[in-house]
Amino acid sequence: MELKDKIIVVTGAASGIGKAMAVRFAAEGARKVVCADMNLAGAEATARSIGGVAAEVNVARESEITGLIDWVESELGPIDLFCSNAGILTLGGMEVENGDWQRIWEVNVMSHVWAARHLIPRMIARGGGYLLNTASAAGLLNQVGSAPYGVTKHAAVGLAEWLAMTHGDDGIKVSVLCPQAVRSEMTRGHEDGVASINGMLEPESVAEACVQTIRAETFLVLPHPEVLGYMKNKAENYDKWIGGMRKLNRVFGKQ
Repeated sequence: MELKDKIIVVTGAASGIGKAMAVRFAAEGARKVVCADMNLAGAEATARSIGGVAAEVNVARESEITGLIDWVESELGPIDLFCSNAGILTLGGMEVENGDWQRIWEVNVMSHVWAARHLIPRMIARGGGYLLNTASAAGLLNQVGSAPYGVTKHAAVGLAEWLAMTHGDDGIKVSVLCPQAVRSEMTRGHEDGVASINGMLEPESVAEACVQTIRAETFLVLPHPEVLGYMKNKAENYDKWIGGMRKLNRVFGKQ
């Protein structure tokens, strides 16, 4: 899909990957980019820089995602591309409190479910549309030091797969973004963590990878190409792969 003249929504657009996406999509000639975030001031700053529109949205609430979709489609027009990009990181394992598990589940997984639930029927009715869901390389490989992040990002990838295989014949295109470490507020203070083992990318590089994947209409967005090799190693010998992850855990698990 070409992005010129398209109406695009990006959640988590106040900073990091979301901001870079919004800027890059505008540079492609998007008709309008809607910059959504809990941080309204940040979303407004991004929107001003590209001639877009800002919206204050808490993606952990289905009603706010529904309201965002309704508002955009009534005021601006049909959404061509919806980027469920907002996400959070919670460190720890089984000791993480139930409330924190629930919060990361709602943000990292259910926000994608709710966007698809309320947008896909509209897209099907008008002949198609595109969803770009931000997951993580953790959704393909796992995350040393964070059970909630690894689990929810696996679920996000699984949902994207299900949407692609279920609604592809309906004209719905789906891509899932799975980077390793990207310089952002989420990774601040973790620059030497395990996810940066292949280098920490700038958000602009990730946004460029998204544009190229959307143009090709392929599923996986892998800004770190090494991830594909890790996936192959995992599939070829699961026990050997887990052994390698245990070694990483000894080094990075307590960071």
